Amino acid sequence: MAPGDAGDAVAGREAVTGRLVVGLGLRAGTPEADILACLDEALALAGLSGEATPRLATLASRMAEPGLAAAAASRAAELVGVPDEALKGFEAHCATRSTRIASLYGVGSVAEAAALAAAGPGGTLLQPRIATARVTCALARSST
Repeated sequence: MAPGDAGDAVAGREAVTGRLVVGLGLRAGTPEADILACLDEALALAGLSGEATPRLATLASRMAEPGLAAAAASRAAELVGVPDEALKGFEAHCATRSTRIASLYGVGSVAEAAALAAAGPGGTLLQPRIATARVTCALARSST
């Protein structure tokens, strides 16, 4: 996906079509319960409580995390690993920025960039990153 494909603005709260994508950033060893709590909070903030979450996206380097795999399984969600380098192409489309994360990964929000990358061309950020002690979560919607 080329930089710029994901759209520039956070979408309004109106009904939209397309696949919901949950972007996640997490610390190593984060348990399933912490991931799901952050995900549910993001869905509630976006007015999407109870909506199916068919796709979870995160850093490819975090794909082996047991808590992440368990969270995906509990929601019957596809788990997508975005190559760390690919996240950089979405920096301009992120609504929030962590200086610490930017120094590690080259993008200010792993959760937002992963959500947009996995949403594909024309994806729109629905809910900017929220953070708990161990997890960040953002929501995007694909254009189709």
